[in-house]
Amino acid sequence: MGTVTSLERHRYARSRPLTGARQMLPRAALFLDLCSPYTYLAAERADRMFVGLEWLPASADVLRCGELGADDPCVAAERAQLLGLPLVWPEDRPYRVLGAMRVASLAAERGCGAAFVLAASRLAFCGGFDIDDPEILAEAAAAAGIGLYEALQAAGDIARDGAIEEAGRLLLAAGAQRLPALRVGQTLFCGEDRLTEAALARAAV
Repeated sequence: MGTVTSLERHRYARSRPLTGARQMLPRAALFLDLCSPYTYLAAERADRMFVGLEWLPASADVLRCGELGADDPCVAAERAQLLGLPLVWPEDRPYRVLGAMRVASLAAERGCGAAFVLAASRLAFCGGFDIDDPEILAEAAAAAGIGLYEALQAAGDIARDGAIEEAGRLLLAAGAQRLPALRVGQTLFCGEDRLTEAALARAAV
């Protein structure tokens, strides 16, 4: 008869901290702007591919030098089809969602960035909704456990814009040309199409 391992012992073994350089994964952060369909395409996979991922809002306008609507709808649609994901554009374009980005910064502070970004990006690019609409924004916030009052207060807080723009400037200075961008340790991977490359680089450490 084989050795029986108790469930309690199994839980204890899994809860023990890992030791050794190879067992410590480098920190990973996803910089995103909710105005872009590529944030939606990245979020759907990044949530499954990266453990302990930080979700950080950053201004795409800074990288585009103020140019709005730089995402080609045809190219984005082809990429979505390749990934097997639906893509529906919000009615009003060019698309800017300052309120939703401010709530994303609050979600990042609270450690629920993934839930908010997934909900907001799906509402925008699966449902075609304007996520700056208070009613729609409230739904995305609720999915992340953020209350209505807190969400609306954050959405109107222009003081949050500075950090979001600064994140964009830092990415630009680091050589980023597009969002979303993944930072793994000190290495930057720009573009939704580089998620797999970033994941492999993290696993190889």
